[in-house]
Amino acid sequence: MGLMSGTGPFGRKPAGTFNFESPPPGQAMYMERSPKRVRVVLGGETIADSRNALLLQESGHQPIYYFPPEDVRADVLGPSDRHTRCPKKGEASYHTIHVGDRVEEAAAWYYPEPLDGAEPLKGFIAFYWGRMDQWLEEDEEVFVHPRDPYHRVDVLATSRHIRFSLDGEVLAESDQAMALFESNLPTRWYLPREDVTAEIEPSDTVTRCPYKGTAEYFSVRRENGEVLKDLIWHYEKPFQAVEKIAGRLCFFNERLEVEVDGELESKPETAWKHAVKSQAAAIR
Repeated sequence: MGLMSGTGPFGRKPAGTFNFESPPPGQAMYMERSPKRVRVVLGGETIADSRNALLLQESGHQPIYYFPPEDVRADVLGPSDRHTRCPKKGEASYHTIHVGDRVEEAAAWYYPEPLDGAEPLKGFIAFYWGRMDQWLEEDEEVFVHPRDPYHRVDVLATSRHIRFSLDGEVLAESDQAMALFESNLPTRWYLPREDVTAEIEPSDTVTRCPYKGTAEYFSVRRENGEVLKDLIWHYEKPFQAVEKIAGRLCFFNERLEVEVDGELESKPETAWKHAVKSQAAAIR
């Protein structure tokens, strides 16, 4: 989430308004040079290494790195017959990547003649994030997608009274929550484990967040025996920037009734309203 995604100012469903005429929702693009050294690793070899990568932000999408061709190993790039067209950027051509015995068909793309407004992308090469083995910003590995420089996460201690329930059955209640405010996402309440009264069961679901780290999950067994899968998540070893949430439990407020200081909150609409897609196979 950030500048272009979710409810960000140039996303598809912006939360606020400008005092000037802005691009229609879903139509904005923003390109800037990243100050970071960015590397891409495939098959144990670095195939792109740049201090001049271009970060593309496009409405409704997470950021994407585009590399100057001179910072990509030409010896691993082979031809591909694949072509696609974007109404904002133009026609893309593709490369198949060969590293030793590893072949990734049409895993990189570029715009030979981008449309007006997308000229900075000309000739620059991008890679499908999930098809590469490793991405590094400076010397630290990055997961899921590039970190958005306009994304912010704040973790604040709060004495507000937080209560989670479902159909009158109280699952947790706390005056000692950590409130996590993250760009374009609903407020998340991280509770001490002793304030969760629900019966919880470990899940094998694992997800990654580029800003917080690796999350593991619990399912909740209700009093009537119903199991609510992956209703709770926790970060045992979060990144240093959000270390205050370590070991605490957080409920999906999309799926429960949440009261804050006695007032019922409206349920947010997010991609996690019904289920969580595990990334365990990709990171274990």
